[in-house]
Order: sequence, then C-alpha cells, then structure tokens
Amino acid sequence: MTWFESFVLGLVQGLTEFLPISSSAHLRLTAAFAGWHDPGAAFTAITQIGTEAAVIIYFRKDIGRIISTWARSLFNRELRHDHDAQMGWLVIVGSIPIGVLGITLKDAIEGPFRDLRLIATTLIVMGVVLGIADRLAARDEVGGRHRAIKQRKSLDDLNVRDGLLYGVCQAMALIPGVSRSGATISGGLLMGYTRESAARYSFLLAIPAVLASGAYELKDAGEGHVSWGPTIFATIIAFVVGYVVIAWFMKFISSKSFMPFVIYRILLGIVLFALVAAGTLSPHAGESAG
Repeated sequence: MTWFESFVLGLVQGLTEFLPISSSAHLRLTAAFAGWHDPGAAFTAITQIGTEAAVIIYFRKDIGRIISTWARSLFNRELRHDHDAQMGWLVIVGSIPIGVLGITLKDAIEGPFRDLRLIATTLIVMGVVLGIADRLAARDEVGGRHRAIKQRKSLDDLNVRDGLLYGVCQAMALIPGVSRSGATISGGLLMGYTRESAARYSFLLAIPAVLASGAYELKDAGEGHVSWGPTIFATIIAFVVGYVVIAWFMKFISSKSFMPFVIYRILLGIVLFALVAAGTLSPHAGESAG
C-alpha cells in the first residue's frame, strides 16, 4: 500500500465511520474502484481506532462520568441506581453480541462477507430499513391531522432489553455495507428513541467493540501488502477527519432527516449491482492480493 492510498483510505474512513453508510463498505469499494488491493479487515479494524479516539474525545465528559460512576458503584450500593452507573453496565451488555459473533464469524468477515454483491445487497436493504425507521420517528415528532405528537424515549429510558437489542443491531455491522451507526440508529429509532439518543448510544456502544477489534487485529498489521507505516498514517487521518464529522453529524440529526443517507445507500447499491452485472467490476476485485 502506498502513502497516497493510505491517505485516501484514512480520509474515507474518517468521512464515513459515523454516517449511516458503512465505512467498511466504502473502504472496500474505494479500493475496488481505484484498482487497488482490498485493504482487508485488519486495516479496517485498526483505522477505526482512529475514529473511535475521536468519539472518546468528543464525548469525553460523558465517558469520564460513566466510567467513574460505574467503577464506584462496584463498591457503593447507593450508586448502582445512578443512570451513569447503569449506562456502564448497558454498554457492557450491548457489547456482548458483537464480541461473540466477531470471533465466531472471523473467517467469513475476512472472506465471503467482502463480496461486492453482498455489500450492494446490504447497502440497499439497510437503506430501506433506515428509511422506514426515520419515517416512523418523523411521524411521532410532528404528529398529524388525526395523530397526536408522540413522546419518544431518551437514554434515561434505556434498559437491559433495549441495550441488548442495540448490541444485536451493532453486530449486524460485521457485514460490510450494513453500517454500525446505521444499524444501531435504525434499531434505536424502531424501539422508539429520539434520533439524538439513538446516535449518542450508538457511538458510546461502539467504543469497546472497535477498540477490542482493533487491538485483536494488531497482530495481523504489516502482513501482506499493508505495512505498519501507511496503516498508522491512515489511522491518524481517520481521527482528524472523524472528529470533524461527528461534531457536524450530531448537529445535523438534531433537526434533519436521515433520508439523504437512505437515498445515497440505495443508489450506490444499485450502481454497484449494475457494474458487477455488466462485468465492469468483479465482485472479488482486489481480493486475491488483498
């Protein structure tokens, strides 16, 4: 991998990690369209450490408060009913599904799941799901001629069942094209949470999973065509760009719909299917050397 490739892929990672359009799919597609080798699951997981570092800094006050209260609640019974202490446990519970499936499906994640036809399918299907979830949220927020405005849930209403369901949604993102934020935000909206609450918990929930995945893949970094230098460079680029994107995205969702992302996902999936069907793009482009 050249330094230019690592710069572009780091930029793509930072731009797409927090948007509901799948960063892993875009890394895969960028390499395929450019005629580069597939950067691989290890490169993807490690560069995601950069974007998660951006999350940690952006939500540093929330994260510090949750960790502190959760740790103290282990020895102080009175704190166990505190919302921050409960959030600590809910993040742990929500991380279980992706941890189990990530280890179980490791070979599939690094192989069959990177087929461009599967990515096109998940882009379209999850785009439709996100569109439905967003529409339901909008209907509750504005009401209608024969419907009253419905109060949606906040993170104060989060419980073990919902936390586990969020975790199951996050685990779906092991398949490129699903999108970690897209799946968890869709799940949150379908469970009745506000856009801001669904996105906030989605980002907090991703921290343990992404850091663990990145640490696990460190042993494979530097193998094949991807060396340590470009990987670290891409991770730094992803961090800088990711911080800017997350700040913008949190403001965007407070008043805007997810429909632009829905349309983009569906159109990209259709174009990808057309290119593969026409023989312009191989469904395994770059894999042999990736």
